[in-house]
Amino acid sequence: MENLVVSKFGGSAVGVDGILIPTIIKRINELKKDSKVITVFSAPLTTYNEKQRSLTDIALEIGRSAEKGESLGTEILRKPYQKIVEMVDKTLQDDCNRTINSFLEKAEAVLAETLQKREFANETRARLLAYSGEVLMSHVMNYVLKSSGIKSEVISFDIWPIITDNNLESANFLASESSERMSGVEKLLEENDVLSIGGFIGKTVEGVETTYERGGSDRTAADLGILFSKKYNTRIDFEKDSAVLSADPRVVKEELESITSLSYNEARIAGMFGMKILDPIAIKEIVENGVEMPIIITDMGRPEKITTIERKPSEKNGHPLKIVTGKKNCSIVRIEKEASERLFQSLDRDKRYSEFVVLSPFTKDDIEFTRILFLDGDYVKRNERYILGFDSLASITYNRGVITLIGDEMWRVQQVASKASSRIGEVGLNILNMDAQEETSRIIIVIEDSADSIEKAIRTVHAERSKIKFV
Repeated sequence: MENLVVSKFGGSAVGVDGILIPTIIKRINELKKDSKVITVFSAPLTTYNEKQRSLTDIALEIGRSAEKGESLGTEILRKPYQKIVEMVDKTLQDDCNRTINSFLEKAEAVLAETLQKREFANETRARLLAYSGEVLMSHVMNYVLKSSGIKSEVISFDIWPIITDNNLESANFLASESSERMSGVEKLLEENDVLSIGGFIGKTVEGVETTYERGGSDRTAADLGILFSKKYNTRIDFEKDSAVLSADPRVVKEELESITSLSYNEARIAGMFGMKILDPIAIKEIVENGVEMPIIITDMGRPEKITTIERKPSEKNGHPLKIVTGKKNCSIVRIEKEASERLFQSLDRDKRYSEFVVLSPFTKDDIEFTRILFLDGDYVKRNERYILGFDSLASITYNRGVITLIGDEMWRVQQVASKASSRIGEVGLNILNMDAQEETSRIIIVIEDSADSIEKAIRTVHAERSKIKFV
């Protein structure tokens, strides 16, 4: 089978106003030497109110302002594209500018509709984000690729391969429906060396624009890998500013180790618990669809530095405690066991939401209760009424943080749980809950999320990592 690499370039890979695009072109030229390439682009970064911001965040802010009756216009959304057009060949600049104008006119129409109806949600929200961000970026990048002599084409919305359900603001991928609509994209790939597509955006069977949750461009890359895996020898490539390290380098500065190999399981857990490796739902969708393909995390500036993620890594060497990470803004729901089982079924069936962990249960007044650690406190706040509908007496505690130790082979580490917990206690942090199970490849330590408590705990546990002996 012919090789295919689905390569995702996020906002930080593109850089502010596209400053890193020359490096992207260099990477694409390398990748296409032995593979067809599908490039997935996030919305670019720009400077807004003297701060570096994602265009997605700015578009959301403009949309919410329109909902309140304030018109901010779309000029700030044009700014990064004006810079990127300078990288387009002069013979293509007029066409590129017309494309930008066409998309931003659609964005203006969405804002006008929002001003009139005082409503910024569902397909209105998805359209503004698509027309100002990811989809427009993929069209502009196609002009940049053509200007660099690359045989490329953009995947237009009329042959969009990512079909989702009708949950418009946090859509779910529909693999079978997407597979049925692949002929146009397959033909386009056969005719070109490189295709570009916007991440994060989907459409329903009826053609209505949808969005994944934030981080959804990772899912777009994974979903394209799933769809092409039967016809191509496929791998996923996430281009970032570094490969995977043993902790977040913004938090830990000393004794960081490069992690060259992770399992799907380790990468999924790391993503759930705060490491910005990739969206854990992307791995979940790969596993659920029975696909096995390597995922490569590449340091874009030093592409020889990579982390390979596989279902069962061939490499077993190295420290079995691979990653120490942390997650802020968590919440804990305490709910009767019987009600929790109904909640779990509904979260899976109706919400298709899985960003939670079940902690140890407890019994009070002969009633058994379940503790659920939700990894996104904002999700719980938005859905309080839904959750309490299963048990009106359930309690919800916010401002919780979680420190997580990750490694499929941590069973080889002597006293890892006790050493980690004792060190957290020594720096004056109170452990509220601890969950350590060999089978889950992770140790969870729950503390209060206040000030810099999470960062302090991560640094403390990671400093102990190099001292821990293992058999």
